[in-house]
Amino acid sequence: MQYLRSLVAAAVLVATVLGTPTPSPAGLTWTDDHESFSNERSLLPTHDTSLTKRQISPSTWSPPSNLVTPLQQVWDHEVQTYNMNFRNFGFDQLIDAKGSINICVRWESNTSVTAADRTAVEAAYKRSYEKWMQWLYKFDSFPFSAVNVKVVGWAVRSTGLLQGSTSGLDVYTTTDSDGIPQCAPACGRFFHQDNNYSQCPGGAARHYDHSLWLTDGFGGGAGGDWGQRIGREYFMSNLNTANIHILLHEMGHTYALDDFYDWTPSGVSGFIMKAGSASQITDFDGWMLRDWWRHLKTRYNLSSPPASTPASTPTSTRTSTTTVPTPGTGTAPLYGQCGGSGWTGPTTCAQGTCKAANEWYSQCVL
Repeated sequence: MQYLRSLVAAAVLVATVLGTPTPSPAGLTWTDDHESFSNERSLLPTHDTSLTKRQISPSTWSPPSNLVTPLQQVWDHEVQTYNMNFRNFGFDQLIDAKGSINICVRWESNTSVTAADRTAVEAAYKRSYEKWMQWLYKFDSFPFSAVNVKVVGWAVRSTGLLQGSTSGLDVYTTTDSDGIPQCAPACGRFFHQDNNYSQCPGGAARHYDHSLWLTDGFGGGAGGDWGQRIGREYFMSNLNTANIHILLHEMGHTYALDDFYDWTPSGVSGFIMKAGSASQITDFDGWMLRDWWRHLKTRYNLSSPPASTPASTPTSTRTSTTTVPTPGTGTAPLYGQCGGSGWTGPTTCAQGTCKAANEWYSQCVL
């Protein structure tokens, strides 16, 4: 598996590796790139399907005793490896936006997308984001009791791909230097880390903080301060899945959490930031996020905490059904996992055939 996670000022690296245009001259980028999750170990479901009271109740730094040492190891590695003065982590974006995160979807596909699909995309993204945020609410001066996540725009090759009403959305047909649909740089936080959106047609209210970049045939994922990139087929086939594990992993990178390809902290094994080793956010992941917050919060003036932005009222009813497959039964969706050493989920494909990528991972493909 290819590993790239760096803080760079060189626009060439950003454009070449991520296909993302150059940020503003003062901007750096924090990014991670996964060529494929298939070469990692099989997904190991954790024992809990929801956060426990023990996990979410502490308001101060008090991790379980078995996590104290590995958490310290991870933080020490972080400060020794990266520039922690970087000022465009997800935390920075969240504080500047006063508890709201705006998303723009980059639809790198010729597949049409219905209004219902777009509603489901937003709901799945918000649900995934909330799984991380639950670890921060009421913890150590975190100033928000809710985070309002909203899709404000879509970038497409042709407006005709967006079926149904696009009311309330900014629709872009602009492209980056590689000809890939891109939301307007004038409105993007990645390009305007000074929060100057004077050239954005809708002003600051219509800016976007992250891009959700959905690419046909893309294996694995990529994540950083600019947002997250994953395969369109994988994401769309998992909209109602309880834990979209690749997206959760890449969201972790937006909030500066590291990768663990070449080392593992003492006493821990399966967790979402160790790609392919867990299918949902674990205690260790959550306490890592809290650790980053407690170290980085000193850069913000929290004596007068910013008010949380109330969640907007949905313009339509949004219904999602979470389906957790019974081990060994049911069918796996197209591009879903269908086998591998230790796999206890479905082994029959609803579409396509189950093809082994290696000893630990098999996937439904056409």
